[in-house]
Amino acid sequence: MDLALAEARRAVEQGEVPIGAVVVIDGEVVSARHNERESTADPTAHAEILALRDAAAALGTSRLDGAVLVSTLEPCPMCAGAAVMARVARVVFAAEDPKAGACGTLYNLGADPRLNHNFEVAAGVGRDESAALLKDFFAARR
Repeated sequence: MDLALAEARRAVEQGEVPIGAVVVIDGEVVSARHNERESTADPTAHAEILALRDAAAALGTSRLDGAVLVSTLEPCPMCAGAAVMARVARVVFAAEDPKAGACGTLYNLGADPRLNHNFEVAAGVGRDESAALLKDFFAARR
């Protein structure tokens, strides 16, 4: 989570919402990214999507079996869906997202029996630091 939080802080430096994500496989960091929606004008450039893309490219496969996706904010439906499609084993996130959380808050895509893959979820790891980054970021914007 420390690396994901570092990515979130990097996002702030670039005027992006402070969300960072990391993909870990067998204890090794395969990719680490932060939000790039504003700088790329790409609505899909969420930290989790970018980290999953980089991990898949690094491994040469779309199936990230055994991977852990670590994010500073609960993944939205798009990102949780990408985690299902990538077949990650586990999603770990810091702060819950009451507006778009799809790993337990509003939806729970990782445990939906109608989908062809499920993943474990661990919530609240680094919650306070992540929530503070987000709160400070949006307070400065208002």
